[in-house]
Amino acid sequence: MSHAIPYTIPHALPQAVPHALPHALTLVSIVLISALSGVMNSIAGGGTLLTFPALVGLGIAPIVANATSTVALWPGSLTSILGYRHELSGARRWAIGFAAPSLIGGAIGAWLLLRTPPSRFAELVPWLVLGATALFAVQPAAMRQLQARRAERAERADDVPSIGLSDAALTAVLPSASIITWQLLIGIYGGYFGAGAGILMLAVLGFMGLTNIHRMNGLKNWGGLCMNFVAAATFALSGLVSWPIALAMAVGSMGGGYLGSLGAQRVPRGLVRVAVILIGTTGGLWLLVTAHSG
Repeated sequence: MSHAIPYTIPHALPQAVPHALPHALTLVSIVLISALSGVMNSIAGGGTLLTFPALVGLGIAPIVANATSTVALWPGSLTSILGYRHELSGARRWAIGFAAPSLIGGAIGAWLLLRTPPSRFAELVPWLVLGATALFAVQPAAMRQLQARRAERAERADDVPSIGLSDAALTAVLPSASIITWQLLIGIYGGYFGAGAGILMLAVLGFMGLTNIHRMNGLKNWGGLCMNFVAAATFALSGLVSWPIALAMAVGSMGGGYLGSLGAQRVPRGLVRVAVILIGTTGGLWLLVTAHSG
């Protein structure tokens, strides 16, 4: 019996949405890959840059891999937000302000994905993966430069109230219209293809004056939780999700995230970042070659 899709989509969905139980070796591979992704996310982030190319490499259509990954990784974002609940309580107004644009953006992004022909999405995916990898690579240097520039501006402009305010003072009021607009755009991107959305959120928060990385991560995780919730719900109802694979990914990522949190202080973050960049670049180039050869 076919899986009905409650949307008017002007194209055929991939024929091979693997709803049946995959081969045992495939499931074991997915669990191991997702576990490694969970470890990466705990230590340095960027785990999606591993899981997505790996799922495609296992023969799963890119649009199905994207939808399945979004659904499978959402429970992990729910548990990760618990570690930042105190930071969010100190930024309650910003958390409230982030909710609507994140939810709306995630819904728009998921809607756009469902209306993207699978062949067109397969053509876009290599560039999305390579772009997310580039963002991941430049993020530490960009954040350092941004914080140095803000400190320099604060020294030169002590008489300007908006410069040099603490994070607590900045988040004591609702976020500005520009922040909400940026979050809406990031939400659209995250609902469409989530890799790199967290990096974009951290960059915008830094440009808007926040410097406390824990509060920034709390807001980033909250925004990601909202946009991925509506995207995951949309994909779950669309018939695009391979549930056996989603379950295997969820088990692997949760186990890897737990192990990663235990050993996070023993693993050099720089080494993990290099590994993520190499994997993302290799995966993106492989997807590019595959798209053009197919």
